[in-house]
Amino acid sequence: MQAAAMAAPPHRQRVRDRNQAALLRAAERVFARAGFAGATVADIAREAGMPKANLHYYYPEKRDLYRAVLDNILALWLGETDGLAAEAEPLDAIEAYIRAKMHFSRTHADASRVFANELLHGAPEIGAYLRTELRKLVATKAAVIDVWIREGRIAPLDPVHLFFAMWAVTQTYADFDTQVAAVLGVRKVSERQHEEATEAAVALFLRAARPDTAKRQKPSANATNAANPA
Repeated sequence: MQAAAMAAPPHRQRVRDRNQAALLRAAERVFARAGFAGATVADIAREAGMPKANLHYYYPEKRDLYRAVLDNILALWLGETDGLAAEAEPLDAIEAYIRAKMHFSRTHADASRVFANELLHGAPEIGAYLRTELRKLVATKAAVIDVWIREGRIAPLDPVHLFFAMWAVTQTYADFDTQVAAVLGVRKVSERQHEEATEAAVALFLRAARPDTAKRQKPSANATNAANPA
């Protein structure tokens, strides 16, 4: 009896984790299709294959689930910036970051579209986060890239705009997959085509970042300003 009672909490936690994961993925799909305003709790519960009551148990309001979707994709994306560290090999770190972002564009395309739609509407839910936590994170990583530049380990690039470019290139394969497929002449981008896109993106940024020892650059004004937000 005692052993069964002790085993119950881990089992309940596994069930909870499984249900929340199913709800998040279902919400990604529904919010990507219908947007926040057009999505309903009933639609999301149906997509997840569970009763509305179960959804409300984990997420009392639709907005709670919407924010969870945004928080989850941000955590996945930004967790990959850990590899952009001063002691890392710069080109290896940049390559790993691009590959990770391209992977998420394939595996979490709907979540990326939800995020893009949030920004297109002025970021009502996450605007404060973007202006504070994200800005601080980019400033920290921009300072790392400036160290690499001063040491001649990568080409003199504006670190902040390098981030904008990396985000734009990688996320376009999720947010604008319809356009990508149309230009490639296919109904849907295949796994092989996504791998080819990943290699192209990696080559693009490594070529841009490869060091030119004849040129050195002081820390960029953008990085300095970002590192000292008003």
